[in-house]
Amino acid sequence: MAAGWSTPRAAREVGVHARTGDDWRNGIRKTANKRIHLDGAVADYGTGTSYKQSVSPATTAEPAAIDARYLGLADRIAIADGLAVNMTLTAIAAGISKNKSTVSREIRAHRVEGRYLPYQAHRAAALARARPKQSKLVTNQALRAQVADRLRRRHSPEQIANRLREDFPDDESMRVSHETIYQALYLQARGGLKRELVQALRSKRTRRTPRRSPDQRNPRFVDDMVMISDRPAEAEDRALPGNWEGDLIMGTGNSSAIGTLVDRSTRYTMLVHLPGGVHDAGTVRDALIATVSTLPQHLRGSLTWDQGVEMARHKQFSMATDMAVYFCDPHSPWQRGTNENTNGLLRQYFPKGTDLSVHSPEDLEHVAQELNGRPRKTLDWDTPAERLRDLLTA
Repeated sequence: MAAGWSTPRAAREVGVHARTGDDWRNGIRKTANKRIHLDGAVADYGTGTSYKQSVSPATTAEPAAIDARYLGLADRIAIADGLAVNMTLTAIAAGISKNKSTVSREIRAHRVEGRYLPYQAHRAAALARARPKQSKLVTNQALRAQVADRLRRRHSPEQIANRLREDFPDDESMRVSHETIYQALYLQARGGLKRELVQALRSKRTRRTPRRSPDQRNPRFVDDMVMISDRPAEAEDRALPGNWEGDLIMGTGNSSAIGTLVDRSTRYTMLVHLPGGVHDAGTVRDALIATVSTLPQHLRGSLTWDQGVEMARHKQFSMATDMAVYFCDPHSPWQRGTNENTNGLLRQYFPKGTDLSVHSPEDLEHVAQELNGRPRKTLDWDTPAERLRDLLTA
């Protein structure tokens, strides 16, 4: 009909009587010898009587802001049409670009005496979408007190939700999902829990952190990154020297920094002086180029770094040094385990919470020499300096 067909022609196309097509067009539904109109008028052919029943005030028009994930009125009419001609649920779902399980749940939820009624289903969905009810943690004081007390004892929302089932096995009112607890903490409009209880969470966050799968993340830098999964095998097994891991150790308030480079094979460490502790992308690029340029060519194999913004100009570094840069996956410090361990050792010389800009290049060279002079168990008690010396003199 939307394409301009007459009602009889459209009815024939889908295999129903023209009178049924008229009824569908006018929103009339039939059930148990009754014809029920949109305005509530009912013609009962079984008893020969007519009367009017109350109807929901909800409109059948599409809400302006309905998400595309949800079914609209046109989708529901398409489902009813498909059922009328015995289409499979798979075919119906494909026709409206929805999942088969969505169509199946919709039909089960809105069958009336064995029939799926699209207009009634749409009205019911519009009413349910409003969700005017208050949060369970607002209306149930005993539950709210239990949740608040356990949060103060540093229990996580998931621990609380599962433990309440254990502690109150016969009391259905003492059930709450961990998502409801998080909403009560993060969305104060939901009410129920005081904002200061957020401090009891391990993360101390006052709002949600969006999570995206790797293929949905926005690119970190303008220049494409080569990930650690593409790093050469010789760098993985530490067989050859010249494959380095790098990072910054930060000073108080992240206002100053020192660059660290450690060779994966020999554990030899180089410290990168950043003038004034400045660690923007341009300063880090220039400092790394100056430091790496002191190495012979055969010790410039690769550099592995995390996805810090200081490496935004990694392509320029690679072009200047002929040294490939590989990036770790997000939140995966163990992929630079050698560098992380070295940074821990360096904190003996550069404690957290101190200003790192006060250290001169000479200070950094002194610390690097001392660290490279330590015997290492992983090197059979050789020192990194001895291992590197043997390589250079071989």
